[in-house]
Amino acid sequence: MAPHLQDEVQHHSLTDPESFWTQQASHLHWHQKPSKALSRTTKSLKSGVTHDHWEWFPGGEISTCYNCVDRHVLAGHGDQDAIIWDSPVTNTKERYTYKKLLSEVETFAGVLREEGVKKGDVVIIYMPMIPAALIAMLAISRLGAIHAVVFGGFASVSLAQRIEASKPVAILTASCGIDGSKPPIPYKSFITEAISLSTHKPKKTIIWQREQLRWDAVDKANGERNWQRLVKSATARGLKADCVPVKSSDPVYIIYTSGTTGLPKGVLREAGGHAVGLNLSISYLFGIRGPGDVMFCTSDIGWVVGHSYIVYAPLLAGAATVLFEGKPVGTPNASTFWRIIEEYKVNTLSTAPTALRAIRRDDPDNKMFKQVGARGGLKSLRALFLAGERSEPSIVTMYQELLREYAADGANVIDNWWSSESGSPISGIALVPHAGKDRKTTIRGAKTLAIKPGSAGKAMPGFDVRVVDDSGNEVKRGSMGNIVLAIPLAPTGFRTLWHDEERFYNGYMKRFRGRWIDTGDSGMIDEEGYISIMSRSDDIINVAAHRFSTGAIEQAISSHPQIAECCVVGIPDALKGHLPFAFVTLSTANHPPSAIPSSQFFAEVQHLVRTQIGAIASLGGMIQGKGMIPKTRSGKTLRRVLRELLENAVHADFAKPVQVPATVEDPHVVDVAREKIMSYFKEKGADLHKATEMRAKL
Repeated sequence: MAPHLQDEVQHHSLTDPESFWTQQASHLHWHQKPSKALSRTTKSLKSGVTHDHWEWFPGGEISTCYNCVDRHVLAGHGDQDAIIWDSPVTNTKERYTYKKLLSEVETFAGVLREEGVKKGDVVIIYMPMIPAALIAMLAISRLGAIHAVVFGGFASVSLAQRIEASKPVAILTASCGIDGSKPPIPYKSFITEAISLSTHKPKKTIIWQREQLRWDAVDKANGERNWQRLVKSATARGLKADCVPVKSSDPVYIIYTSGTTGLPKGVLREAGGHAVGLNLSISYLFGIRGPGDVMFCTSDIGWVVGHSYIVYAPLLAGAATVLFEGKPVGTPNASTFWRIIEEYKVNTLSTAPTALRAIRRDDPDNKMFKQVGARGGLKSLRALFLAGERSEPSIVTMYQELLREYAADGANVIDNWWSSESGSPISGIALVPHAGKDRKTTIRGAKTLAIKPGSAGKAMPGFDVRVVDDSGNEVKRGSMGNIVLAIPLAPTGFRTLWHDEERFYNGYMKRFRGRWIDTGDSGMIDEEGYISIMSRSDDIINVAAHRFSTGAIEQAISSHPQIAECCVVGIPDALKGHLPFAFVTLSTANHPPSAIPSSQFFAEVQHLVRTQIGAIASLGGMIQGKGMIPKTRSGKTLRRVLRELLENAVHADFAKPVQVPATVEDPHVVDVAREKIMSYFKEKGADLHKATEMRAKL
């Protein structure tokens, strides 16, 4: 049997990366064309370690903003939709054509330049899902500066960490955010407290004033500026800024991801590889090929998914992107996603399994989906992409059947796997399984690979995915192991961390002695090359598709004066996939006999987590007790053991054995933990019947 087109493309990208990526780079505008596609080098660290390294498109100079906006206007597509803003929380809808977007971006870039932002500077963006946030990202790129977007739900402590780490010259923010049907959340206190906590003080804070809640008393003497007034003045004076090209290896943005020490890691995205890799993925994987196509990604711009598939990739393609300020349910109901698909003729929807679980909870019989589908409102939809966490086969199968009946012919549910570090999907099923030179040819009829529910598809171009044992040796197909990536990563992949090359090596390369990049995931690859992601590493958990470091949450919990020690793991949750769950040992000599903490004590700890991390990291539960946190002889906490015990308890299987490593310091501690967990569930009333119900939901 002849290999499938997707397999042929993958083979080409790995065996001849020079010709493959040179061809992909030719689809973009370069101010200076690169001398080659790939350069392989080595890098020496201060510690004396030398490791393999690489660089994409050396010698090239490019402007991401120019490729996202200017070139489409110059090509005659200025009247095509670029941004479609739909905000059910404010009852607002707006459309930005490419011509209007260009005008807004070049003017605001002029404003930023006057406020002192220049090439190579870092600017933090802490904003809600409004068009001004996208304009800000593009304007920063236009000046050759670097943006660091921080999720608008993060508390002051988390924001302060990112200010401290990135040293921004300015912060761009808004007067408030709006979380679903809740009252507006003022951003002023978050910003001012974060700046006060950081030793680095940005010179300027530029505030977009929202009608729902204003930032009172803008303090000009303290560097605060009114965004709209600055733009009004610039427009009256005809102030604009041209694109500033940067080297291929120059940063386009920093995105902070959870670190095992509790301190965030600044993943660095480089201009050349970022643009080339995303430009391929949006057409090849997501099937969005140009003007007239519409992409709806339900993420937030504070996460890498939002960077890539709300902002940059759709605009690189010249397509329209839906910017959504709302929730899958409650704004106003579980039909919101389907209403948007119908109203804007969306071709590709990308969301998280968490969102679909919430919709299923409110509309268990899919009546709202079927109502829109029955009138033909979903016929534009060619694919539903799922990412952010493992998609249970039941979700994939259910929506596949719904798409088959109501969506476009051949529409598929496609699970894909990636991370902040990869910048684009590492695996998936290509909607357009062809990456040839003639991109104008319409080949949507080309047959895609078969979908395997529970699998995240096959490797994407440039990502060489392997499964190895703990010694770094490859295992047989179908065997579980550590999922790693061979060097070099695809062009969207990171090559370092912001100002921390040693941490990059120690965190991603050291474990396997520089031979592989460690993804921190475990799983398997079957005989046909399909990848299944089975679990995260012990120290990172996924909550509603958002990754959080257990170290960061433990740090917040441990700040409570009555807590001597704690450990955080993920507990299965029917809606959010996982919730953080804490085990705590109190500092008091007389430890309470109950495994369940008092409501006041739990509320105090919850407040610390919400304040220092953010509300999205709220604990799903907490057990108190002595001698129940297992460790290795070297002092490493065995989170995996506690997580397995909890997962067994959720399924009412309290006696099920767990894998305890030989390096455990005291095996008896595991028995103590098991008894405490059993006591907790019994005191909470989680009997066998209720646990069985929870298992059915999962």
